[in-house]
Amino acid sequence: MRKLHLTLALLLPLLAFTVIVKGAYVRLTDAGLGCPDWPGCYGQLLVPETAQEITDAESLAARPLETGKAWAEMIHRYMASGLGALILLLAWLAWRRRHTHQPWVALSLVPLVMFQGLLGMWTVTLLLKPLVVALHLLGGFTLLSLLWWNLLEVHGASRASPESRAVADLRPWALFAMLMVFAQAFLGGWTSTNYAALACTDFPRCHGQWWPDMDFANGFVLWRGLGVNYEFGVLDTPARTAIHFTHRLGAVVVCLTLLWLFLRTRSLPPAGRTIGWCILGLLALQIALGVTNVVRGLPLPVAVMHNGVAALLLLSVVTLFRYTRPSGP
Repeated sequence: MRKLHLTLALLLPLLAFTVIVKGAYVRLTDAGLGCPDWPGCYGQLLVPETAQEITDAESLAARPLETGKAWAEMIHRYMASGLGALILLLAWLAWRRRHTHQPWVALSLVPLVMFQGLLGMWTVTLLLKPLVVALHLLGGFTLLSLLWWNLLEVHGASRASPESRAVADLRPWALFAMLMVFAQAFLGGWTSTNYAALACTDFPRCHGQWWPDMDFANGFVLWRGLGVNYEFGVLDTPARTAIHFTHRLGAVVVCLTLLWLFLRTRSLPPAGRTIGWCILGLLALQIALGVTNVVRGLPLPVAVMHNGVAALLLLSVVTLFRYTRPSGP
């Protein structure tokens, strides 16, 4: 049981990261409605393949079947379902071993993964509603962070001395940075699901201006009612520009926060300094990917990497926050 627990603790963050990256690919290739029903695909567990199956499916859904997009969506669903099942197993093992390890992190994953499943369903049934899609992304990042925290706990990753003044002073900054990265991830999801990633195609200015024409009021309406199909977006250019520009401003805030955090890690022991260098390296890579997305027209590999590196950057900050906390879950 101990070996299985340790193996799952190591495997699940990797699987969650893969699901996040696959979800980004689905979103960026406009495959979110590749299967317009849930949990099946055009009423089947597998994507329809024969000519008759395709004809029947399209007549029922009143939507043409694009096989590639349908498979991309269904593979993502299968992976997410597998992740959910393994999280249940992890929680059971953690409870069984509660006399040697605190089980609360693993147990907290159970209601979270159930709610994440609901968000996945609503993403389809509510026709890619931006608030649902952005929360689904944030839920994935939260799951990944907790699974990573659980891995560090189960495998006994080191912490700084709680008596250290430098550590105590850094702890609130690490928490603030973690919250800022989460907020920026939400903005990134909001930008993507509103098809605003290319609202500005120049950098550092936007439409050749430092402050372009923007409609913030319309760009940040969280709920527009039911029955609206958000595939390919519903906003006009000023509203999309406002979303894109806000994401850029958020990136500036996060960048300054993480740079300050990095400088503060220089006074930590070697393990803390190493985490700081990881944060700095991932931040530099993320900035480069973000700029490339703008000036090169959102190349698919770069856009997918931008999502993946955002997740890794969050994990690096989570690691630092845990490093600065006293022993405990």
